[in-house]
Amino acid sequence: MKKWIKAARLRTLPLSISGILVGSAAAYQEHHSQTNYYSIIILCLLATLFFQVLSNYANDYGDAVKGTDNENRVGPKRAVQSGEITKQQMKTAIIVTSVLSLITSVAVIYVSFGNENFLSAVIYLLLAIGCVGAAIKYTVGNSAYGYKGLGDIFVFVFFGLVSTLGSYYLYTHSLDFKVLFPAFAVGFLSTAVLNMNNMRDMENDAAMNKNTLVVKIGYQKAKQYHFFLILGSIIFFNTYAMGSFTKWYQFAYVLALIPLFKNIGVVAKTKNPRDLDPELKRIALTTFFISLLLAIALIL
Repeated sequence: MKKWIKAARLRTLPLSISGILVGSAAAYQEHHSQTNYYSIIILCLLATLFFQVLSNYANDYGDAVKGTDNENRVGPKRAVQSGEITKQQMKTAIIVTSVLSLITSVAVIYVSFGNENFLSAVIYLLLAIGCVGAAIKYTVGNSAYGYKGLGDIFVFVFFGLVSTLGSYYLYTHSLDFKVLFPAFAVGFLSTAVLNMNNMRDMENDAAMNKNTLVVKIGYQKAKQYHFFLILGSIIFFNTYAMGSFTKWYQFAYVLALIPLFKNIGVVAKTKNPRDLDPELKRIALTTFFISLLLAIALIL
């Protein structure tokens, strides 16, 4: 069990639920009295965690098969790369987590829409299937989009827009334009985590023909892109807060923004991309804490 937990990469899980927290909290005031509110949020969190674990397992398998996970890669050794888990075992785990992801997705769709809103239910089911496909195809297969520099787009869409707006719609069955601001903010920070990961691994990725966006544009432009993502997220968070909060203590989330400014300084000074590894965990946890504090402020 320990090797499977390690392969699930628990440090990535808080980032994956950040959008769910914000989207659910944004819908709280209007819909928390519904009997199914807590059922929806629990199922949402479960589905998201299964999707993230699926993505991590598929990434472990895909990079190992392609040889990208090797002795030159920075960071902890992956499960298939180290031999702790065989390729066949990981393939089985991918199938199991895919099924669990779809089961929890169908459950939350039914709890939210019931026998009504058939069109919305179908759209969400297709979206769930798309999430499974996106999680697997990031590194698996000949047409893996992570090897073509498209990972940033998918992370922004699924971790930001789908996670935040998608969860909000499950409660409200409508969309609020204002929720786009935190959705963009969470999406930008999630993409920033991927960008730092790709900056850290750019030398090995380039050698193995994993043409991430960083490999395509180079280290210095990747830094500028990173600054844009971080500063953009801060602007979107603050814009949403100023239009939604009326009490001073609701702005406590700004304290969690401080590590973002520190991260900009660290990235700006770092000459060796490999030295960015510690920042990955910090920025992921910072995203989670900002989202958590923002969610708490919304339900107060």
